Amino acid sequence: MKKILVGLTYDLREDYLKMGFSKEETAEFDKIDTIEGIEEALHFNGYETERIGNVNALMLQLINRKRWDIVFNICEGLYGIGREAQVPAILDIYKIPYTFSDPMVLSLTLHKAMAKRIVRDLGLNTPDFFVINKIEELKNENHPYPLFAKPLSEGTGKGIDDKSKVNNFEQLFDTVKNLLEKFNQPVLVEEYLPGREFTVGIVGTGNETKSTGLMEVKLLNQNEELIYSYHNKENYKGVIDYTIPEKEIKDACEELAVAAWKGLECRDGGRVDIRIDKNGKPAFIEVNPLAGLNPVHSDLPILSRKNGLEYNELIGIIMKSAIQRIG
Repeated sequence: MKKILVGLTYDLREDYLKMGFSKEETAEFDKIDTIEGIEEALHFNGYETERIGNVNALMLQLINRKRWDIVFNICEGLYGIGREAQVPAILDIYKIPYTFSDPMVLSLTLHKAMAKRIVRDLGLNTPDFFVINKIEELKNENHPYPLFAKPLSEGTGKGIDDKSKVNNFEQLFDTVKNLLEKFNQPVLVEEYLPGREFTVGIVGTGNETKSTGLMEVKLLNQNEELIYSYHNKENYKGVIDYTIPEKEIKDACEELAVAAWKGLECRDGGRVDIRIDKNGKPAFIEVNPLAGLNPVHSDLPILSRKNGLEYNELIGIIMKSAIQRIG
């Protein structure tokens, strides 16, 4: 029986570093060991693979009439609110199926405020927020402190550091101004959530959605306040501790994460980030429908493994989800 041929689309970090992009600019892109890990896991599950590369490599191969049975897509893209949607949109044109979410979902969820509006409309708990497009707009805002500011559409903790939590207008002004200038995009400002932080693994689509487990994100230095920043994510060893929480909080977080995933119509696999609010209730922070898949360092494989789901099995479940919905 002929094996299913899986094309792999990805942004290789070293390629962009050679082009002059910074480490922070390429933080969401993958190292070669991630591609090798996914490829080995697909082989373990009985698939044949072929590396494609980034969106430019994909377009070139499609023009030359190259085709695959399905594409395992982890491309993050570079520019614009639709950067994660570029590869899926191109594959839709050629009627080639792919893993993970469609262009609409990938654009929607990258715009963190739009995703939160839908989550809020679904009746799910998420902190109050507002969006600043220009620094002059701050004069019209009057929200209780503390607040938390971050770029509207970045991942991997980019733009988040110890200045993200603000306790007064002066701090808010400085942080928002810096973010607007550095990232050239709007800034999302939220009510600060003082409680514990969790990330929940998700697999499946629609009614087949389920959690792969969750883990709590803790700073090893208990004297510091947890800011799950770009720096902490890049250097998590010795800084961050990942633990499995008690059943009561686990059940509540998983219920919220699954409801948000289904409501936003995400597909196949990813993560939902949650933090406990001032009332002790889990609150939706954001969803990652293109979660990192490094076998060792990425949150989704780490939390899945801590909850008894090994990497090869995780990749196998993601592929089964995609194939099942494609039919």
